[in-house]
Amino acid sequence: MTDISLNQDVALGVTVPSRHARGRAARLGPVLDQILANHGYPPIIEQLLAEALVLTALLGSLLKDPSGQLTIQAQTENGIVDLLVCDYKGGELRGYVRHDAERLAEAGPRPTLFSLFGKGYLAITFDQPATDERYQGIVPLEGEGLGEAAQSYFSQSEQIPSIVRLEARKDDNGWVAGGLMFQHLPEGEIGRDRLHTRLDHPEWPHIATMVGSVKAEELSDRDLPLDDLVWRLLHEEDEVRTLAPVPLSKGCRCSVDYISSVIARFPEEERAEMVGDDGLIRVDCAFCATSFPIAIEAA
Repeated sequence: MTDISLNQDVALGVTVPSRHARGRAARLGPVLDQILANHGYPPIIEQLLAEALVLTALLGSLLKDPSGQLTIQAQTENGIVDLLVCDYKGGELRGYVRHDAERLAEAGPRPTLFSLFGKGYLAITFDQPATDERYQGIVPLEGEGLGEAAQSYFSQSEQIPSIVRLEARKDDNGWVAGGLMFQHLPEGEIGRDRLHTRLDHPEWPHIATMVGSVKAEELSDRDLPLDDLVWRLLHEEDEVRTLAPVPLSKGCRCSVDYISSVIARFPEEERAEMVGDDGLIRVDCAFCATSFPIAIEAA
């Protein structure tokens, strides 16, 4: 196995065979600071995006297709935050938040999920090109935080009992966010109908209780490797298996070459209308908060 640190910027898969449960643990450190660096968000928005990114890492690392993509989108009607988007592809993460700065300033230092989003929904989309499969589930944004909203997603859209815990904070070294997600395995995991879960088995409440006892400071402790965290919670089990860790990094797929190729597909007269006073077409990427100056040669 490649020597990968299990302290931060990594996701780790876990299975508990005797309890018919699987899980993911993830922690982000320097990657968060890299993603947040150019945006200049206020602290509460940075924390929200940090939690969303670690949730994205937990879900994205479930993908079996190396070319697969996981996208989380939270959208509202007239909320302080009207759009949050994060995605995962091949261990690379990106995300951004669109919000009303004036209304946020009036909301106080610790706004709830409802005060930030109001009436909104959470959409989670799995794209797996290798099998040409695309699945999207949509649920209302409910609960105290994104973790509870994700639990509602799995309960309502996937019909899989799940527990999700998220924590994000800023310390002397920058932002750090940790997350833990465990699920009761559908019977399809051993060859039967995927949506038929073992609701009559006693194993899941036990796992939910053990995993639910995790402390916020444990999730965000840079000095606590993820395998040690899992073992703290589940050391009484007969067998706990960990899977190959997945390193996580910042990834934005925009580039001058790619954007130039897209613009080149537009008719010449439309490209001419895009040109600014400086003779360049400028394209802004919301994910990396970067403006790309593109020079298009005349046909």
